[in-house]
Amino acid sequence: MSEGMQEVEMREALRQAIDEEMERSDTVYLMGEEVAEYNGAYKVSKGLLEKWGPKRVIDTPIAEGGFAGLSLGAAMTGLRPIVEFMSFNFSFVSADQIISNACKMYYMSGGRFSVPIVFRGPNGAAAQVSCQHSHCVEAIYGNIPGLIFISPSNPYDAKGLLKAAIRNNNPVIFLENELDYGMKMEIPREEYLVPIGKAKVIREGKDITLISYSRMLSHCKEASEELAKRGIYVEIVDLRTVKPLDLPTIAASVRKTKSCVVVEEGHIFAGISAEVGFQIQEHCFDFLDAPVCRVCQRETPLPYAKNMEAESQPNKERILDALLKTVHPRS
Repeated sequence: MSEGMQEVEMREALRQAIDEEMERSDTVYLMGEEVAEYNGAYKVSKGLLEKWGPKRVIDTPIAEGGFAGLSLGAAMTGLRPIVEFMSFNFSFVSADQIISNACKMYYMSGGRFSVPIVFRGPNGAAAQVSCQHSHCVEAIYGNIPGLIFISPSNPYDAKGLLKAAIRNNNPVIFLENELDYGMKMEIPREEYLVPIGKAKVIREGKDITLISYSRMLSHCKEASEELAKRGIYVEIVDLRTVKPLDLPTIAASVRKTKSCVVVEEGHIFAGISAEVGFQIQEHCFDFLDAPVCRVCQRETPLPYAKNMEAESQPNKERILDALLKTVHPRS
């Protein structure tokens, strides 16, 4: 391991971000179901209650509308709450607080009340948790102005982006994934931030652009490695921040490769890939050699059966098929 680096899991990277920001400012606190005594449903908050006490690491009843609204009021009066949803599916219970209040309060108050609040937790499917625990919420909430959406794919970005989100003066939806919490990666021991609103080219290529975020990046990497064996080189863009969208980075890649596939875990109708695809069509139309292709969850509630669950979600095979149908190899 390099000097000055540490290998951590995604959950530890998130915990470090929360801990460091609580150290930095006593206005930061964590609230949610099982975040304190149980150390978090996914152990993201392990040890934080012991270190910071019950006034800053707060267990709640199963009442998302209540504790989301309480933290919204706290944010308006000077605190910086981190609200954990055990699953972002449960945020639907607090949707009125998020949609009617959090994202509109600065506008409706004429700039008098900022809402520096982070709503965070696992988004999308885990392993056989069925359709009521597997929604991807970014397209649902993304239609509402006033919210920032962050969805990291690795521990380095997770820590740097969560710290940036906690310091931001606007409401942030911070989307994690349950299946990524055990992902390991070397990250710096020293403090760092990752800028909100900046995508990253994580693999250089010349033949086709592949755009995605969060857990889907692992499938994208597998597909690109397969194509590299055939002499087709895929450029992968990790959005990191879904909203605001980093159009300059996306456009620069598409203009270079002349073709594009967009992958998201959510459903295809009115999804994030639809917005990204339209933006590419609007700004890069004259550079495209083929229509933009999308790979999304099939248009059905997520099945419980393991084989049907796997078939309904994006995977390496479906992404590979989309790339091969879209790409125009060039020497």
